[in-house]
Amino acid sequence: MAWQLRKVIENKKEEYIMQDKSKVIFNNEIDRKAYRKAINSKKKYARKYGDDSNADYKVTIKKNKYIGDMLGVYDVRVADKHASVSNGNKEEFETDKGIIVGNIRMGFGHYRISMAIASAANALGYVPYWMDLNSYDNTTCTKVIRAQNDLYSLGSRLSQKSRLFNRLVWEPMNYEGFRKLSYNASDQKNAELMAPVYKNVPKDIPVIATHVWPAQAAVHAGIKNVVNAIPDNWPMALHLSEGSIHTVQTHYAYQGYRILNGMAGNKVLNEMPADSLVYTGHYIDHELVANIEADCNARIARKQNGKPMRFLLTIGGAGAQKEIFAHIIKYLIPYIKKNKAVLYVNVGDYKNVWDELIRDIPQMRELATEHFDNWKDTKAFATKALSASQINNSDEVTGNNKDGISKDIIPDNKDDNSKNITADNSSEDTSDNITGIHGFYHKNIFEAVYCTNLLMRSADVLVTKPSELAFYPVPKLFIKRVGGHEQWGAVHSAEIGDGTLECRDIPHTLQMIRLFMEDDTYITDMCENIKKNKQMGIYNGAYEAVKLAVTMKKSDI
Repeated sequence: MAWQLRKVIENKKEEYIMQDKSKVIFNNEIDRKAYRKAINSKKKYARKYGDDSNADYKVTIKKNKYIGDMLGVYDVRVADKHASVSNGNKEEFETDKGIIVGNIRMGFGHYRISMAIASAANALGYVPYWMDLNSYDNTTCTKVIRAQNDLYSLGSRLSQKSRLFNRLVWEPMNYEGFRKLSYNASDQKNAELMAPVYKNVPKDIPVIATHVWPAQAAVHAGIKNVVNAIPDNWPMALHLSEGSIHTVQTHYAYQGYRILNGMAGNKVLNEMPADSLVYTGHYIDHELVANIEADCNARIARKQNGKPMRFLLTIGGAGAQKEIFAHIIKYLIPYIKKNKAVLYVNVGDYKNVWDELIRDIPQMRELATEHFDNWKDTKAFATKALSASQINNSDEVTGNNKDGISKDIIPDNKDDNSKNITADNSSEDTSDNITGIHGFYHKNIFEAVYCTNLLMRSADVLVTKPSELAFYPVPKLFIKRVGGHEQWGAVHSAEIGDGTLECRDIPHTLQMIRLFMEDDTYITDMCENIKKNKQMGIYNGAYEAVKLAVTMKKSDI
């Protein structure tokens, strides 16, 4: 009888996976108008880009050229005409230890979260497979994603240039439009066109998706063990992928998603089942979590010893905030000339942003050192900027000893007894000679994104919009958001004490810069809060997502 029961359960599971998810979402029926709109959306994209549902795309696996050695990442190539086993591709997935990190290149945020998941998987002894659904040029999947990405990037840039567009179009769309169940219905139908890229992926290999489309596509393709890592703190139906387990970074998000809050106006909806939603904490790279105490202590020591304060400015994937950056740089230049401040500027893969800053701020030229498209140089600088204690801690953490690492590893949350930092050894640090302005540009997207991670460890303050970086364990100054949903990342960060309020205009941004420079308590308090947050496991989300995905596979019936 046991085998019969197993068969019934399996059939039910298959039925659940394959049902039309644009009609009913967590037992909430979608109205006919919204459903017709969803069908028409899929038809429109199919007419424009084709429907390759019957395609049998070849899948090849190759070590990632840029983060393969650092994070153990292998690329999953789909429909790649140039791929072959002879040029270094692996023939098969390691189904026992493999985890697919499903993502899309859409700005920097989803790539950054994917790197955090890959880093955690690697640290736990698993093999992360990188599957970017926006990189398969010959597929309908990629063509549909790129069309939507182009629209989003354009809207993001326009929102920074036009207050009217931002107020009437962009803010309402990001804040309430993406929140509605009806929006999810269209996405679900469009995701059916993305499913073919998973056809030759083993159905039982765990998939952790860092954008909803790879999660939805995986479910539509019949992948059994899908974790949907939701990035935002503001609950939106945009991120729903029924058939997967949803993870969130905050308790606020958990409550909002559990009752699908506001996703149908004031209507009380049927809640998301408890087994479909898990709070994990923040999705952070192993290398950053494991070094939190050493990095925070180095920041406190620099402040206590009157060393130059280091600000890291990182521009988003849409390149939308150059004007704010320009004002910050102009404000800091007098401090930089007096060796009271150091500035890191990562423009990602947008060299034009750096060129425009240099053109608009001529004083930058004499102060700036360019680290352009030279990954070896960038890594060397990042290491040079670390104090001796940080480097020693990194050696202890990594130890180049991944063999035999426990799969149950979680960062050591033992009490930190090294809170009192003195000047005794600070003066001996080789990092003391870091001065001026340092600009970073990398043509490759992996290097462009991970550069911020490398620089973050030696930075005192990260200046960023409250996007995915709002959750990172470094003191943060939040500049104006791009989309209303982002403001809730700043709110969360301010509440747990590792970041500022969102500064929505330039005068308040500069005021906060001044407070960081002149008030010692700002940086010290944030660093102490970050260490306390680590003790509570707040930054363990990437590990927990990996453990959840592995557990799903082990318990799969």
